[in-house]
Amino acid sequence: MNDYAAPNLDSLAALLERQALRHGIACVDAAGLGAFVAKGGDVLILLTEDPARSPETWDVAVILPEILKTCGRRLRAAALMPADSREVAARYGITRYPAQLFLRDGDYVGVLEGMLDWEAWGGAVARKLALPVGRAPSVGIPVRGPASDSACH
Repeated sequence: MNDYAAPNLDSLAALLERQALRHGIACVDAAGLGAFVAKGGDVLILLTEDPARSPETWDVAVILPEILKTCGRRLRAAALMPADSREVAARYGITRYPAQLFLRDGDYVGVLEGMLDWEAWGGAVARKLALPVGRAPSVGIPVRGPASDSACH
């Protein structure tokens, strides 16, 4: 008999609470993210999905402390549960979970989506930290004015 239970939302919440206690990774909601980011500096926000739908979410949440160790103390980290993650993801054009959103002093730097090979992770994070801030990609429909060339009238 196998005693292993597949990760679910409850176990994800418990894991994120343990990561907060052991490693200082803040557990925030979408409303509290602004206050966390307002403290300034480089931040990594882990956006999660229900691990039953996206098993990679569990894996990334488990190894997040190790990822943070690769950059010393340069990054402050926070994690959001799936409902809050979807709200924040919509602001930044993020469509795949788990995602690691990088911000600097509240401005967009970049995002890593999904699970990466361990060997690639350190370099990917270092490259994000070396980037200047920029405009976040957005999700939406391009808007055209009335004078645009359009086949639809």
